[in-house]
Amino acid sequence: MQAWRVHRNGEPGEVMALEEADRPTPGEGQTLIKVRAANINFPDALLCRGHYQIRPPLPFTPGVEICGETEDGRRVIANPALPHGGLAEYVVADRAALLPAPEALDDAEAAALHIGYQTGWFGLHRRAGLKEGETLLVHAAAGGVGSAAVQLGKAAGATVIGVVGGAEKAAVARELGCDVVIDRRSEDIVAAVKEATGGRGADVVYDPVGGDAYAKSAKCVAFEGRIVIVGFASGDIPAPALNHALVKNYSIVGLHWGLYAVKDPASIVHCHETLTEYAAKGLIKPFISERVAFTDAANAVQRVADGTTTGRLVVLPPEVTR
Repeated sequence: MQAWRVHRNGEPGEVMALEEADRPTPGEGQTLIKVRAANINFPDALLCRGHYQIRPPLPFTPGVEICGETEDGRRVIANPALPHGGLAEYVVADRAALLPAPEALDDAEAAALHIGYQTGWFGLHRRAGLKEGETLLVHAAAGGVGSAAVQLGKAAGATVIGVVGGAEKAAVARELGCDVVIDRRSEDIVAAVKEATGGRGADVVYDPVGGDAYAKSAKCVAFEGRIVIVGFASGDIPAPALNHALVKNYSIVGLHWGLYAVKDPASIVHCHETLTEYAAKGLIKPFISERVAFTDAANAVQRVADGTTTGRLVVLPPEVTR
């Protein structure tokens, strides 16, 4: 089969190589899956760089999220078992963790549903307790993680403020359903949030960026607001001033979605059932900005790493793109 493999750590565009490789062999409790679409996530770039919390042995294939077909013909969503990631024609995955792909979504959309939308749902509902009528501030609202949070916020009945960088991303955020869009390159985030909320601030902040985004969030979070820490795409991990949280009476909550698979796997299944219902009702639909040819996967991972993309980039296997 064909697979993209990484033999040394570095920038994705430099270290990913398209090669012929043997099909992976399923281990105990695993199954072989034919890849129908592979969604690119920021962790794929971190894997290439050697900066992810999991460091698979070299060589490995990136790709942590796919829609595929099992040997008995079922269409499923899966997280491939590294080092045999999803940027290949076949993967192996734990049989018990497979989820049915929603009928309302095509292969590319289904491939982009699992990690981003599960993270959003757990962050907004389990960690932040977002309520109907509250105001949700989403950083990187036009990106893969942010766009999912925007749609989930609207589905929950929240007013959604999206922060983006640039006019093109602002247009995408509006299309996704943001009630207010703030271009951080030309606008003062704190002033704009306070103006949009009548001075109250945002009830919930969804932050996959860190760095300056977190610093601005702490200045415009509402009384009894909640800042959800999802990741640090900026590369800058902030050091919160806890005295500030005490004085302003807001909460800082962390979200490590992958931990639910270990501590509460039933909650992931329940969340998937909810997301499937949302998709059937048209409340959510992954925004696929590009369906990428298999031969262009390395460049696509690099662009996600560089933060120049909007929505989701999904790689299609060779037989689909031929």
